[in-house]
Amino acid sequence: MLDACAELVDEVGYEGLTTTLLAERAEVAIGSVYQFFPDKRAIVQALTLRTMESYLQRLDERFASDDLTHWWDGVDAGIDEYITMHRTVPGFRTLHFGDVVDLHLLDEQRDNNGVIADQLARVLTERFGMVDEPRLRFCLEIAVEAADALIKLAFRRKPEGDERVLAEAKALIREYLHRHVDAPAEPVAQG
Repeated sequence: MLDACAELVDEVGYEGLTTTLLAERAEVAIGSVYQFFPDKRAIVQALTLRTMESYLQRLDERFASDDLTHWWDGVDAGIDEYITMHRTVPGFRTLHFGDVVDLHLLDEQRDNNGVIADQLARVLTERFGMVDEPRLRFCLEIAVEAADALIKLAFRRKPEGDERVLAEAKALIREYLHRHVDAPAEPVAQG
């Protein structure tokens, strides 16, 4: 059902998605859909969680390789995987990590990009020994928001992603994080 949901979201968008369409595409009775999901939001939430798990697994695989020698290589890998998913994972270009549906789809307390920033902090601290502190998480949250916006722009400009915008996004994020993460710590306002 989740695969059918991803295909439909690409075809009709989130607003056009219905449980009836999903049941038809998945070739199941409508009762089967409701047996697992109370509504289309729950279906999309399950799809988004699966997509996030896939993204994190892809990152873990990239981070396990010896090709990444510095944390900024890890940041580049995170951006590259996000771009690859836009190009190859059904439903991702429309749903991303659920922000189209609900900014708090992944976690009731944090917005979706904040959850992604937390996960990136986890893999960066595990792989590169960065100190997991509020400053790192704050900077990663800013970087994720900026990268997300620029990558969406690239895919609005060209269906396969405008390479010039994608290259600028990577350069901007790398420079921002290099300036703030490698710099001496200064207090970050919580809020």
